[in-house]
Amino acid sequence: MTLDQNPHQPTPAREKVLEIAIGRATKGFRLQQGITVSDLAKRTGLSKGMLSKIENGNISPSLSTLQSLAIALSVPLTSFLRVFEETRYAVHTKSGDGVETNGAGTRAGHQYKLLGHLKSVSSGVVVEPYLITLTEKSDRFPTFQHDGVETIYMLEGIVEYRHDDQLFRLEPGDTLFFEADAPHGPETLVQLPARFISVISYPRVK
Repeated sequence: MTLDQNPHQPTPAREKVLEIAIGRATKGFRLQQGITVSDLAKRTGLSKGMLSKIENGNISPSLSTLQSLAIALSVPLTSFLRVFEETRYAVHTKSGDGVETNGAGTRAGHQYKLLGHLKSVSSGVVVEPYLITLTEKSDRFPTFQHDGVETIYMLEGIVEYRHDDQLFRLEPGDTLFFEADAPHGPETLVQLPARFISVISYPRVK
């Protein structure tokens, strides 16, 4: 399996950061509008090779070039610099300081602790990490459905977890990654207490 990006790629030199931001913005606007590189080349009068260099952050486009791109993509000129100027945030949650929440399916003896949350992220993806603790036997759970994808990492205990028509036995160290719009949820609590990390990712609604 080949991944689309390298999470351990070295940070680019400072003088290249602005070019990369402009390139990502250009490609993002183009893809959002379903425009090919050839189409954008025709609209702007730039060559496909030049556009490729811009999108890959290999060159620093002139102000007139940015203006041509802004007109062709129907976006403000400043939008190419917005990603570069945005502040990036990180949330550090100390042990025991997570926010307890009441989500769908929360019951007595079942604790949902939100470990961190970013109100706004440039990627347009919302990520919610939870620490879920189950301490009491219960009747069969209802199944849940929501947008996005979910990853579960089992820390303690054993549960049988349903996803659509499949049942997975999750033990400490096991991971389950799935599309969350299918019915899912812990069906049988085999060994308690059970604790697992649940990370839910979904597109941010603008």
